[in-house]
Amino acid sequence: MIDNAFRALVPRFAGPLLGLYARWSWTPDHVTVLGFVLALFAATAVATGHPWAAVILWWVSRLADGTDGVYARASGQESDFGAYLDIVLDMAAYGAMVLGFAIAWPGLQAQWALMLFFYVLCIASALALGNLESQRALPPRDDRGLRLGAGLAEGGETGIAYTVFLLLPGLLPVTTWLWVGVLATTVVARTLLARRLLAPPEAGPEVGPAAEGVGNPRQDGKQSPEV
Repeated sequence: MIDNAFRALVPRFAGPLLGLYARWSWTPDHVTVLGFVLALFAATAVATGHPWAAVILWWVSRLADGTDGVYARASGQESDFGAYLDIVLDMAAYGAMVLGFAIAWPGLQAQWALMLFFYVLCIASALALGNLESQRALPPRDDRGLRLGAGLAEGGETGIAYTVFLLLPGLLPVTTWLWVGVLATTVVARTLLARRLLAPPEAGPEVGPAAEGVGNPRQDGKQSPEV
């Protein structure tokens, strides 16, 4: 939900970082992979009990994830494979963090399992809705290479949830269930949006020979004459 605002701000301030990528002769895919590797380090920090390191590594990884597309557009290196790689490694990063949490707090297995379950539904519903919106030529909401349906829980909200988990561990029995509820609400709300946007129009009253009684028995019971 907050991702679009972030995407609008990033190009204004990302110039020095994009220049650094260019000086290192990196491609946008290199930046995407860097973001994923940093997320793996963040998940490892979670699992080994280093919450502040995990928070810092996670947000630096999301900075890389948020600038790979900007760099691709600015350098003329946009590609369909880059869009594919970005979403696959995003979901791998989110899942790796949940595995780290499950190792660090094994007493909350139900919540961690439900998070992974709803992540599958969230990305499946986002991809399905985005694809069908594109087929119907509905206007896009952002400039991402791969179109995703709108939703309550996106990347920014996920990062905030992870930060709350790490910095307020005493509240985990409550905050984890709240996040599961947000994910479930996202799936339901997106499904309702899809029903509104994609449902076929309701059929109006039938018009044509059948509606006008042509070729049908007359109401007085006498057969209409053949023509």
